[in-house]
Amino acid sequence: MKQALTLLIAFLYLFQNVQANGICIIDLDNEIYLPLTNSNINVDINNQIATVSITQSFHNNTGENTTLKFAFPMTETGSALSLRWFNNDQWFTADFSPSPQDTIIPGGGGGGGSNSGPVIDYLGDYPLYFNLDQEVIADSTIIFELTYVDLLPYSFGIVEFFHKNNFTEIQSESLDNFSLEVNLFSDRTIDWIELSNFSNATITNNGNEASLIYSENNFVPNQDINVQYELNANELGLFSFSTFISDTLLSCDEYGEGYMAFIVEPDPSENTEVIDKIFTLIIDNSGSMSGNKMQQARDAASFITNNLNEGDDFNIISFNSTINSFSPNHVPFTATTQTNALAFISNLNAETSTNISGAFSEAIPDFQNSDPEKAKIIIFFTDGQASAGITDTPGILNHINILVNDNEVEDLSIFTFGIGAGANQQLLTLIALQNNGLSEFLGSEELLEAISTFYLTIQNPVLLNTEMFFDPNLVTETYPNPLPNLFKGQQLIVVGRYQQADSVDVHFGGTAFGEDVTYDYGIDLSGESDSVLQFLPRLWAKRKMESLYFEFFAQAPNSAEAQLLEDSISNISLCYGVISPFTSFEDNSGGGTTVSEHTPSEDLGKKIKVIPNPFYNKVEFIFTIPTHLSNELITIEIVDISGKVIYQNQLIGNGLSNWSINWDGRTSHGIESSAGIYFVRIKVGDIIYRTKIVKGF
Repeated sequence: MKQALTLLIAFLYLFQNVQANGICIIDLDNEIYLPLTNSNINVDINNQIATVSITQSFHNNTGENTTLKFAFPMTETGSALSLRWFNNDQWFTADFSPSPQDTIIPGGGGGGGSNSGPVIDYLGDYPLYFNLDQEVIADSTIIFELTYVDLLPYSFGIVEFFHKNNFTEIQSESLDNFSLEVNLFSDRTIDWIELSNFSNATITNNGNEASLIYSENNFVPNQDINVQYELNANELGLFSFSTFISDTLLSCDEYGEGYMAFIVEPDPSENTEVIDKIFTLIIDNSGSMSGNKMQQARDAASFITNNLNEGDDFNIISFNSTINSFSPNHVPFTATTQTNALAFISNLNAETSTNISGAFSEAIPDFQNSDPEKAKIIIFFTDGQASAGITDTPGILNHINILVNDNEVEDLSIFTFGIGAGANQQLLTLIALQNNGLSEFLGSEELLEAISTFYLTIQNPVLLNTEMFFDPNLVTETYPNPLPNLFKGQQLIVVGRYQQADSVDVHFGGTAFGEDVTYDYGIDLSGESDSVLQFLPRLWAKRKMESLYFEFFAQAPNSAEAQLLEDSISNISLCYGVISPFTSFEDNSGGGTTVSEHTPSEDLGKKIKVIPNPFYNKVEFIFTIPTHLSNELITIEIVDISGKVIYQNQLIGNGLSNWSINWDGRTSHGIESSAGIYFVRIKVGDIIYRTKIVKGF
């Protein structure tokens, strides 16, 4: 059985990727923020991959010098590339830090501040935080410039860039100036492009290149920005693009200097025959789902029932402490079963406890002896922890695995949704990970829109058990891996690496209607550096980190395996310059009086001095450890970019606080290490110091 693609590309396109304005927070509880005065957005889109640079000015009107925290509502699929700021007549660039970002908001308590309020709601589920250590002088202006890469949502030919520009809940003042510039390139013809709600925008479109420019003084930020464009539906197949980065500073791994991506999309017209589904919707109707969540669940289930296809077989299962099924088995979708299913849904009420294992005990055997030509799909959602039946995570996972094997169910995809803060994220992630699906976590008010929209993307499968290989086999490290099923109206974007330029044949195939299907495409892997495609290394790094992150999530917390994966993700993040869950932006300008709110174990990388860096034959690490740890064992590790520990040494503290340690560039086996980027990890008690070093040629 395939391992899951937890971040299924088609799924990521469903939800609007929300770009927005940043906030300079001084005191959350007292609602003290620096007012935004100017906002300039530049977007370069290459085949739906957007590089976004947002430059924003804030005025210190507090009457005194102040420190602040910059917060930005990053999208789920976006990855920050750089952050810089202009303060006291000078530009500064934030460093990448090998520690998770500090989520403590000034005046708002720990763990990301208060749980609700206009700022917290505005920042969403994936905020980017940056502590500015410098003081901002009274009556001065500070400018922040954030650059990130994002994959724009796509469905049935429509691509969307959405900017949450309604800022009125944060500030009432107008902006001195607002500007938006979008430059778009697409291999597929751009049929049209438009900017909603802003009639004075200047728009040009010559087919493969388009631009959109809008600017306004005294701008009232009370309307969102919604840029949409449509790609020609007759130009489908496979589009590829590649670049060769012959830059030794980007020698982060051994996969080669070539970076490629290609886009595959089936014909969305009626000419493409859709594979029928065997489909089960599992609904949590335990007591915690009461009120609006239960109403949204009923509405989402009704929406799905009303949008099943003729030829589909379906069932609906609800669970609390007991399990109830619409039907003992899957039934064909007809007008009669549709009416009866809607009646079943309307009678669902929230009550008692949560028996997750019982729900799967009912659902999975229903797929036994099912038609092998049909796509087998379960959508499962819950808002809580298991409190009846099997309640521990390993037990539930083992139970599902036994059910799948005993009932000989092949190629089943389970898509899981967690609703609200009470959902068991690890359990839901692992159910999807082990069953060819994906997991997603929603706010309490997002159930109806999210699940209804997601269903539309899996409504029409056209290729199952997708696979690909290259001839000659020059492309490696491709992501997503494994590939998801292919659905009508949705795209699959694959990224990969190569070591030499050449022409290769891509064999892309799977099964449809019980038959093997193969599509052959020829692509050219470029041997030249293309300045337009400089986003590709970071896009590949982002996809690689996502794959590793869900492997990390599947490990036992604090295990050696989890630590190794965390180190690998951090190494990729630091080398490629893409923020990860374990890294952050850091102000190393040396200014300001802000006291760090990190715990000692999070205060990483600041206390190691490296001489010289880059180095060739010998490097010296100078660091100081706290007095109370001066008798602890000191472990020094050198880690390569793949996360492998190549050198380790242990020393006894002997009461010393100040240390100077040399490394000759050789592994623990005495082998000369190759040129490139390495990471130093020094462990003393509960403190881990990390830094990055470069070994020259």
